[in-house]
Amino acid sequence: MSARDAILAKLKGAAPDKAAADALLIAPERPAVDTGALEAEFLARLALPSVSASHDAIDTIADLPAAVARYLAAQGEPHTLCLPRDPRLSACDWSGFTLHEAAAPDEVAALAIARKGIAETGSLVFETTPQAPMLPNFLALHHIVLLAVEDIAAHLEDAPLVGPQPRAHYWITGVSGTTDIEGTYVRGAHGPRFLHVILMRGALG
Repeated sequence: MSARDAILAKLKGAAPDKAAADALLIAPERPAVDTGALEAEFLARLALPSVSASHDAIDTIADLPAAVARYLAAQGEPHTLCLPRDPRLSACDWSGFTLHEAAAPDEVAALAIARKGIAETGSLVFETTPQAPMLPNFLALHHIVLLAVEDIAAHLEDAPLVGPQPRAHYWITGVSGTTDIEGTYVRGAHGPRFLHVILMRGALG
């Protein structure tokens, strides 16, 4: 009997595991999230190996350039940044940075604003607009994301985007990775190798 035949024989003869099926039926449909501590819950998900993101915290958007500079310096990277044409970002003091709008294939770092963060999974929700292009978020080595604490939602279904809807929105959970190459985990295979979330406790505006 071949290995294939042996596997098929086991599958045909396998009895359904009723206890396991019953456990699935009584298990909660979504994980518990402490809605009174959404920031802590979100940060706990960011720290999971499956997400593998770092984070920092600031009080106002005026503190953003210093936080970005702090992160790039810790990574040994130059203060070069792909910055979208978002008026909230352009109002910041980026002196000391080399800024550009178009992302190159070997882009070092790109900054984006997330519309929502999901405490259940550590996911980030983005939208596409002329001021928020999608491509830089997938080309850069370091994906730096600004997220207002007030925009953290508990669960996936709690995160509808209010107001006029964008042409598209997309969700990112952690860094890009794959095990397709000889079964070895490789970070950054299909996108950024590093994800850094800067939480802002003040209003984004």
